[in-house]
Amino acid sequence: MIFEFTQDCITGIDMIDDEHRKLFSLLSKAYNLACTDYHSDYYQEVKNILEELDDYAETHFTHEEEYMMQIRDPELIRQRTQHAFFRDKIREYEFVNIDDENEQQRVLTELVRFLAKWLYRHILSSDIMIGKLPPLEEWMIRENPCEFTDDYLTGIALVDAEHRELFRIVDKADQLVKSLDSLSGYDNIIQILNELKEYTKEHFADEEEYMEAIHYEGLSAQKRAHEAFINKLDNIDLNQVDQNPQEYLQELLEFLLGWLINHILYTDKKIPSIDI
Repeated sequence: MIFEFTQDCITGIDMIDDEHRKLFSLLSKAYNLACTDYHSDYYQEVKNILEELDDYAETHFTHEEEYMMQIRDPELIRQRTQHAFFRDKIREYEFVNIDDENEQQRVLTELVRFLAKWLYRHILSSDIMIGKLPPLEEWMIRENPCEFTDDYLTGIALVDAEHRELFRIVDKADQLVKSLDSLSGYDNIIQILNELKEYTKEHFADEEEYMEAIHYEGLSAQKRAHEAFINKLDNIDLNQVDQNPQEYLQELLEFLLGWLINHILYTDKKIPSIDI
């Protein structure tokens, strides 16, 4: 049997489609080896397939992400997470002891199932959308969008310090969501989101107090924006968190980070820096 790269898998981007065909050929190679009638010791063949998969997937993911960065594709953030999951899974297989012939067969069978499911799902649900959505803003294609950079400085010492702390909390939550694999991890996420909510309220109060002190004319608009952000944090859907915690929380954090960055760049940076 050959796992075919079919018409519905074509993205229309030649480089990506060619590299997907190669990945499908590696899937077929693993399947044919797993289905061979004569099961002797094929340690080296299994090892070679795993190494080739690891190397080629790394090359493909690098090319795909570089292309998506160039066009500022909004799927880039999610793609990076999915690619990291694939890498980790393949490297798990690489560290399995495959000296035993029965273990070789088990690893090959599991590998084929994983590859077939992941490749079809990833291409048809994610890769097929590359280049089809409006481009991201510049901050979203950074390797770590949660990093606080000089771009976000307002020149107001207290405000900048508190913004830096907000980014730190969001980054901590983001790292936990990406590695979410247990109930304890879920509890930690909820705890950090509560920390983010409480610190955000404290920051907005400090920022509004500063704006009142300097008689800033944009204060009322700022208050409305702050209320909308707090409302989003107050209305986290715990049912969604229970049903699909990683996907829901990742989307929530992307929204919160995007809101925070845009608010700083296009609203907070207009606040004058005045000694009071």
